[in-house]
Amino acid sequence: MGPMFTRLGRLAMAVLIATLVAASLAGPPALGQSKAKVSFVYVGPIGDHGWSYQHHQGLLALQKEFGDRIETSFVENVPEGPDAERVIDQLAASGSNIIFTTSFGFMNPTVKVAARYPNVKFEHATGFKQAPNLATYNARFYEGRHVIGLIAGKMTKTNLVGYIGSFPIPEVVMGINSAYLAAKSVNPNVKFRVVWVSSWFDPGKETDAAKALVDQGADILMQHTDSPAPVKYAEDKGIFAFGQSSDMAQFGPNAQLTAIVDDWRPYYIRRVGALLDGTWKSGDVWDGIKQGTVALSPWSKKIPPDVVAMAGKARDAIAAGTLHPFTGPINKQDGTAWLKARETASDKDLLSMNFYVEGMEGALPK
Repeated sequence: MGPMFTRLGRLAMAVLIATLVAASLAGPPALGQSKAKVSFVYVGPIGDHGWSYQHHQGLLALQKEFGDRIETSFVENVPEGPDAERVIDQLAASGSNIIFTTSFGFMNPTVKVAARYPNVKFEHATGFKQAPNLATYNARFYEGRHVIGLIAGKMTKTNLVGYIGSFPIPEVVMGINSAYLAAKSVNPNVKFRVVWVSSWFDPGKETDAAKALVDQGADILMQHTDSPAPVKYAEDKGIFAFGQSSDMAQFGPNAQLTAIVDDWRPYYIRRVGALLDGTWKSGDVWDGIKQGTVALSPWSKKIPPDVVAMAGKARDAIAAGTLHPFTGPINKQDGTAWLKARETASDKDLLSMNFYVEGMEGALPK
């Protein structure tokens, strides 16, 4: 009986060892990691009620979703450039498992730090450089701009729409072009005027830009900056505006017609969930109205019913994939052909857009 028992014991031990070896070769179990340190870097203050505020809503959603499985931290008001690299490096060195850097100008600093910390996961918003431990994510804001462009084209009385721009990067340029083309499609006489403020968040500069545009006759304001200052100015002047990144109706209850709202919460929950269960992979995500990343806040009661119907129809068609805001024929500002009839712009073309479309006034800053 003894030898038989020994053989059975050895067999059982061999099976156990084989199982353990197989498990180790298969990589981490489905549980991934039980806890994670999640960090965010914001270009503005979380109280901007715009861009950084919306990313911070994502952090709060993570806390609610994962509870004590995660520890969160954030740094706000981080300038784009060398300061950003120092902040990101500090977060990586202090034990962060995943770091979300949430502004275009954080791209190169994130790339540099990611190369130094191969075991830390990085995610950069609105950029285009990836690595095995660095993913990128973006939102198709230009889809929302098409919808507000239609509303502006129908509702302007002076035929001048003012646009407050941050920096002439493709994301901002494609938004201006998208809104202009949509407005022009319903109002051939509409003109857009852009004032560049060279900042994402500067309420003083944004107010000055709004004033300059209104003084020139603009009766509707759009913005690709992060503070509610232009909406507040529109409210004071009795004209219309559109909120940016967040619903800004509280700052301009009479002025705001709708707002393009960035909802990052589902993305952040998905990505941190993947980190925890061991399935995180680098990649590039560019979601829009269809996925709910780009949403429009409730329509103002000041928008006529026929314009509401038109805007709703366009939003739904974009979500369904039957309408692309950049559908030819479209020429560049200098008159050269860009898109042929019924041709739609590729993502690659959109992400490198460095020109105004035909009909736009003024020149892009160099």
